Amino acid sequence: MTPTIVVLGGGYTGVISAVRLARRTRRAGARVILVNPSDRFTERLRLHQLAAGQPLAGLRIPALLDGGGAEFVRGRATRIDAERREVHVEDAGGERLLAYDYLVYAVGAVTDTGTVPGVDAHAYTLDGPEAAGRLAGRLAELTRRGGGTVAVAGSGLTGVEAAAEIAESHPGLRVVLLGHAEPGSMMGHRARRYLRRALDRLGVEVRAGVEITKVLPDAVELGGGELVPADACLWTAGVVAAPLAREAGLTVDARGRVVVDATLASVSHPSVYAVGDAAAVRQGWGEIHGTCQSGIPAGMHAADAIARRLRGKKPRPFRFGYFHQPVSLGRRDAVIQFTRPDDSPGPWHLTGRAAVAYKEAVTSSPAGLYRLSRRTVIPIRLLSRTGGRANRPAAGR
Repeated sequence: MTPTIVVLGGGYTGVISAVRLARRTRRAGARVILVNPSDRFTERLRLHQLAAGQPLAGLRIPALLDGGGAEFVRGRATRIDAERREVHVEDAGGERLLAYDYLVYAVGAVTDTGTVPGVDAHAYTLDGPEAAGRLAGRLAELTRRGGGTVAVAGSGLTGVEAAAEIAESHPGLRVVLLGHAEPGSMMGHRARRYLRRALDRLGVEVRAGVEITKVLPDAVELGGGELVPADACLWTAGVVAAPLAREAGLTVDARGRVVVDATLASVSHPSVYAVGDAAAVRQGWGEIHGTCQSGIPAGMHAADAIARRLRGKKPRPFRFGYFHQPVSLGRRDAVIQFTRPDDSPGPWHLTGRAAVAYKEAVTSSPAGLYRLSRRTVIPIRLLSRTGGRANRPAAGR
């Protein structure tokens, strides 16, 4: 019988899984189906640019899969029956059932808008092109009106990139970056100092060590009752997994991510592999945090594991180590902190134009990687560092 492999999610991890699966299972005659609500490929690494009003390339998932053997189904997965191995998908024609032998769960995560009151009603997010486009429209409106204040909630690297991009693209707006930690806290002191100087140069006001208790229509409330006026609030403070896996009865962690074994298979349903932001993946040094850097090798490994099982072989354990923390600071500046495998800062960093070129190469590489993967099997070790001793658990983005 022809084995069927369904991949849920058309982001960085889902597409690489589908492309690699089609190539690795060709001799087995497997049918590989990628399911995603939109045929547009979302460059999540560039959504802060879209929010700042910059156009992005219109990449399409069918074009990225073209010629590789994987099929594309445009639709939204509404339910997984993990016992019957079926996925319920809503598309333009109604609902359809996709039966699978193996499932790759790569649905990603969304911004956590339910923890702090007012976020869901009053804050903007970067959860896809539409959400980023709504913020872009608001920023353009404020610029036309002659100014305003933009509060960016969350001082992780996503918040830093967004604040810098908005400040550079809309110099007439006041940009305030709010968060628990100092921006770049996971970096070495020299890279962190450079990042802070760049934010100062762009006019970004940094408020570190603060707790946001509420988002209002025209302000952000901090602990103690202080109000920071805000004509727009961008929320980047944390993500949460989609409820699909929990509702299907898969074992998940407190954040709704699928708990996987060493090969990335679900500990409760071994026919399901979870990758990217949707998976709780542990290594010897600690837990992986969701980034494109870790997600693409995980997607490739899941494809290899399924291909090995179809050949009657035992899958190998997934091994991953971080290499860098690349951060854009507008279009003309960037800082790259090179890391140890556990994501703790190493002794080297890169800044300025060289860092801009490096970051641009990293950001634009996935599309080229997909095209190359249709023609050859790329060794995962080329995209990941393994080995080394951990100094501390990995820091989240």
